[in-house]
Amino acid sequence: MKFEILRQERYSRGQLLLRTFFGLIYIALPHFFVLSFLEIWSGILTFLAFWSILFTGRYPRSMYEFQVKFLRWLLRVDARLLNLLDGYPKFGLNAVDESVVFEVEYPEHLGVGDLLLKLFFGFFYVLIPHMIGLYIRWLVTAIVISIAWWVVLITGKYPEGLHRFVVGTLRWSFRLVMYQFMLMTDKYPPLHGRPDEE
Repeated sequence: MKFEILRQERYSRGQLLLRTFFGLIYIALPHFFVLSFLEIWSGILTFLAFWSILFTGRYPRSMYEFQVKFLRWLLRVDARLLNLLDGYPKFGLNAVDESVVFEVEYPEHLGVGDLLLKLFFGFFYVLIPHMIGLYIRWLVTAIVISIAWWVVLITGKYPEGLHRFVVGTLRWSFRLVMYQFMLMTDKYPPLHGRPDEE
């Protein structure tokens, strides 16, 4: 998986303040209104994919591609709402944003055993460790975002280490969603937010 949100050299203080005070109205509401309907469709596709994987060992490619596009759109919005990028996130499943990299290789085969393991025991071996880890990580991320907000407001720059940390939190979250909730991979998500080994 390639997952990256590119760090800008300079950030707009005006856009930072605009997102802070009005981002809910002009970014979150319109995007999440549309994304909420797409999320319902994504859930239906996940249900259908479950049966396809169970009987054929394959995630239908067109369904898989939809899920990737849906997650990419969600990531574009998250990147702006968390102040990782300036600008307005583009609408649409096929929209291109060079600053947001989210690419996932289509799996030719998914294991039936892994699918059933997630279904019956995923709560214990996936959700408990990841939810504890992500809960703590998101608490720290909230503090990091607050510090970064002031740094950007004063200097116009987002510290590289803080940016990397927030992106890592999103990366970890997306890996978990893809593995446990969307059934898109058999690769157990690592308990960290670092990029995949090349």
